[in-house]
Amino acid sequence: MNKKTIKPIMICCLIGAIFLNSCNNSKEQNGNTENKNYCLDENFKSKIKLEQPKKQVVTENIPLTGVIEPNPDKVIQFVSLVGGIISKTYFSLGDEVKKGQVLAELRSTDLSELQSQSRIILSQIQVAEKNLQSMQSMFDDGIASQKDLMEAKSELDVLKAERERINNNLSLFSASPEKGVFQIKSPTSGIITSKSITAGSQISAEGEPLFTVSDLSEVWVLVNVYATNVVNIETGMQVNIKTLSYPDEIFEGKITVISQVLDAEARVLKARVVLQNTNLKLKPGMIVDVTALKELKTEALSIPTSAMIFDNNQNYVVVHKSDCKIEIRKVEILTKNNGFTFLSGGLNEDEKIISKNHLLIYEQIKNFQN
Repeated sequence: MNKKTIKPIMICCLIGAIFLNSCNNSKEQNGNTENKNYCLDENFKSKIKLEQPKKQVVTENIPLTGVIEPNPDKVIQFVSLVGGIISKTYFSLGDEVKKGQVLAELRSTDLSELQSQSRIILSQIQVAEKNLQSMQSMFDDGIASQKDLMEAKSELDVLKAERERINNNLSLFSASPEKGVFQIKSPTSGIITSKSITAGSQISAEGEPLFTVSDLSEVWVLVNVYATNVVNIETGMQVNIKTLSYPDEIFEGKITVISQVLDAEARVLKARVVLQNTNLKLKPGMIVDVTALKELKTEALSIPTSAMIFDNNQNYVVVHKSDCKIEIRKVEILTKNNGFTFLSGGLNEDEKIISKNHLLIYEQIKNFQN
């Protein structure tokens, strides 16, 4: 073969190589790299997870802040009906208490007075009962009149009513005659969220609250809605709530009420979220991050955000068609929300993607292509 024959052949091969390289570059520019050589190993197949895209309503995250507050309808402030001096307390701020549990003891002159009245009225009742018996005997003998008998009965009834009133007061104030004190008992079960008494404190009747018991099994989240977000927040909107104390836990709720009056101090509207707090993790005063989920009234394919691969400023997924037909696919992101990514293009609803150990497969396919 002479030199003239070799030269055209080399030119043809060069043109063919350039053409093939151009085709490959065109495929890479489209973002799709189809695997021609890599196949899933049988042992490795058990370590992957396949996901199918789901068409869902697209939601937008609106970040807000809030604070945990007790439900006012489940907060009781205890005010003493009698004055005196606190002789002993059995609780501290933050303690969990049960209904009827003795929380403090109160020494009061009112107790001495009631006990004295009780003794006096008891003596008077005994005298009145003797008088009634005597009057009944005289009536039976025809000496006393019907009127005299009725008056004796009436006097005894009045004394018994007074004794009942005194006993009710002693019971109301939880008097302990043995100790000579009034026992202050918890009016409900809950947590002590405020306390203003110690041993030796002097209190007055119907004065300032001695303590506050809050039932924290249900709490409110008061959410700050600033002017820029008023148009986006509405009643019934789903929210996710996170705290610094439990960073990996999401508390889900719903906006039940939005105030129509601007908070004068914070210059915000307050929205209320009611949460069940069975484990008492949420404490009054906690600052929380609130994410309101606004539905955009449009649908798009969603996949777990963890299945995404970000490489060279592009977003990719690993599409599984068969064990030996796996493709790296470029996708377009619409938005991300709550662990899901909504796509605007690049994937079909009937396709499956690998969402576990997909990064290893991605690198393997890239190595095979190189």
